[in-house]
Order: sequence, then C-alpha cells, then structure tokens
Amino acid sequence: MKVIMFLFIYFLFSALIYSQDDVKGSKDYPLFNRMPGYRIMGYEDKEFNVFDKFLDENGKKMSVEGHYYYFNYGLNKGEKMASGPQVLRNYMNAIKKAGGIVVYEEGCCNVYLKLEKNNRITWVRVKAYTDAGSYQVWIVEEAEMEQDIVVDANSMLGDINAQGRVALYGIYFDFDKSDVKPESDKTLKEISKLLSENSKLNLYVVGHTDNIGDYNYNLKLSQARADAVVKILVSKFNVDKNRLTSAGVGPLAPVTTNDTEEGKAKNRRVELIKK
Repeated sequence: MKVIMFLFIYFLFSALIYSQDDVKGSKDYPLFNRMPGYRIMGYEDKEFNVFDKFLDENGKKMSVEGHYYYFNYGLNKGEKMASGPQVLRNYMNAIKKAGGIVVYEEGCCNVYLKLEKNNRITWVRVKAYTDAGSYQVWIVEEAEMEQDIVVDANSMLGDINAQGRVALYGIYFDFDKSDVKPESDKTLKEISKLLSENSKLNLYVVGHTDNIGDYNYNLKLSQARADAVVKILVSKFNVDKNRLTSAGVGPLAPVTTNDTEEGKAKNRRVELIKK
C-alpha cells in the first residue's frame, strides 16, 4: 500500500513538473505575445501594487505603482531554447513598434521599457539570462490606487474644525486630465453630506499637483481640476454653487517630499479649506 501511494505521489508530482500547460487562470499581456515554445509557469495579476525594482534612465532605482502583472515563462520540453539577448531584443523591438521607448539596459540580463499611450503609462521590466530556459516579465499600468475607504463627512468636519482644512485622496482624474472620474462619487457624496449637515460652512476647493512638469502648466491643471470638482458637486450632488470657490496652487503646497513616488502621490490631492 505504501509503495502504491509513493508511486501515485511520484507520478502526480512529475506530471506537475513536466506539464506543458500554462498556469491555471493565466494569460499573456495584450501588448506582447510570448517567445515560441514557452509556457507560463508563474503568474500574478493584482489590481494595485507597488513595484520597486525598476530603474530609470540613469540606472537609479525607482518604484512605480498601479495595475501589476508578473509572468514567469518556461521552456516546454523538446522546444528550442532562446538566448537571453534574443528575448530582450524581442521585447525592446515590440515596445518601440508600439510607440514606446527603452528606458535602460542593465548588463546582459535586464531591460526596462516604457510606453505612453491613450493617457496611460505602462512600465515593463524583462529579465532573461544568457541561456533563457526561463525568463520573467513585470508590467505595471501606472495608476493611483482606488480608495475603497473614504473620509466620511464627520471626519472631514473634524479635520476642518481642527486644522481649517482636510486633504482628500478619493477624487480621481486621468493622467494629465481634469475630468473627474466616476469612482470619485463616494468622496463627492460625503462632501455633499458635509455641506448639507453644516449650513453655515463654505469651502475653498483647492487642487494640488506634484512638481513634475512645467510650473505654469501645473497651476492651470490644478485650477481646472478644482473647477471640475465644484462643477460636479453643483450639477450632480445639488450643492449650492455660492458655497464653493475653486482654486489651483499646482506644486506650491506639498505635504511631503516630491523625491519619491509615494511622496508625489500624497502631494497630488484636492483639499477643502474653510472660508
């Protein structure tokens, strides 16, 4: 009986090792097909993650955040192995053809890529050794995390009474745009509630940016975003327009450093300030 059980486990384990199928639930990223003869051995798809193993154009470590994918491709039994440079150059050529750039090449084994298209920035890292029996790909579609836990009306009022202002991170815009995204409704509803429950409260709605890009452009963008928030509060949530005044200060009032991606994310915000 023990021998039978041992053989069963042995053959089951062997079948898993030598399986030619992709990992269950996995699929290639739409931008890239895989190298011929390879399968997906490892796969991750996370709605939001911070990837801190990317290098910028100067070879310095940086982190990117957003929708995260990870692929570990392995060579199928009996198939011809690609070389590491062959794998890397295939991905480099593919990103260039799509309109992207090669950000940095690290030695023999890593390449870092970037694509800006349709108001989305996509970051790609590919790792393949000289003999690519397997290779790895990391992809991040840059985006701010959707805030599931929002500051409610009572918390807003508490901060306003204590500090004269409250910083909000649950109001979303597409990259370089001023249109308020639908997922902002949870926070906007709480602002409406705050004002309906406090009839004497009037607010400045102030847009803030990080320090990336032209100063004057950021001032205009932050003003446009503040204007958009006021407009939707009035049109969709029935707030009296006379109780709100919009303003944009661009990068002039950071809450933390702009030297890190995390800091930049905190500096991109909308604030409510008591008049």
